[in-house]
Amino acid sequence: MKDPVISVNELKKTYIMGTTLVHALQSITLDIFNNEYVALMGPSGSGKSTLMNLIGCLDTPTSGQYILNGTNVSTMEDSELAEVRNKEIGFIFQTFNLLPRLSAMENVALPLVYAGVSKQQRLERAAEVLNKVGLGDRMDHKPNELSGGQRQRVAIARALVNNPSIILADEPTGNLDTKTSIEIMEIFEKIHKSGNTIILVTHEPDISEHAHRIIRLRDGLVETDEINEKVVEVNDPNHRYKTS
Repeated sequence: MKDPVISVNELKKTYIMGTTLVHALQSITLDIFNNEYVALMGPSGSGKSTLMNLIGCLDTPTSGQYILNGTNVSTMEDSELAEVRNKEIGFIFQTFNLLPRLSAMENVALPLVYAGVSKQQRLERAAEVLNKVGLGDRMDHKPNELSGGQRQRVAIARALVNNPSIILADEPTGNLDTKTSIEIMEIFEKIHKSGNTIILVTHEPDISEHAHRIIRLRDGLVETDEINEKVVEVNDPNHRYKTS
């Protein structure tokens, strides 16, 4: 089997809250391989958001090791982490995080500005991914002219624009109704089929059921790490999914 795209070993994160030490992650060890579709689940305070921040290079661990695509990112400085984030990871958030004064196309093209891509190439690539998520006819609309589902599609297109190896989605359907949530999860399925690795953070069981592997956290530890037998043929000797 190929090397994992994400490998964390005894990852720990401790916060100081006044005079109290909060052990958000006690010790997490797991591997995620190319083109896996993983759901991170757990109750509030389980550590899933902390683990997401570490995997997304938004924070650094107190101790332990994090290898991302063969590079040890656990000891990197903020500027180095920012570069890794822009190249390797596409983020999708519950609140969309779109800039209100920019059009859909301008929002999607924004990460390419930081990557030093020419304006012509930025617009061509932004148009390509907006078409991919079904918003080819809404490119010039600003966020307040779009529905919640359309705004999330813009956010998904922005996450895809840099061709990242990993898509990290934090409660991507949290602000959406059931019908729109189903439509958004269908887009995730297409993204996965096109080769991306997807890590989905959710507390909703019906959303996690779209993933092919479900990791449940509790009290900063991995409680269970299982293949989702509803969507993966476990008896198939060629299946890619590996549990710890």
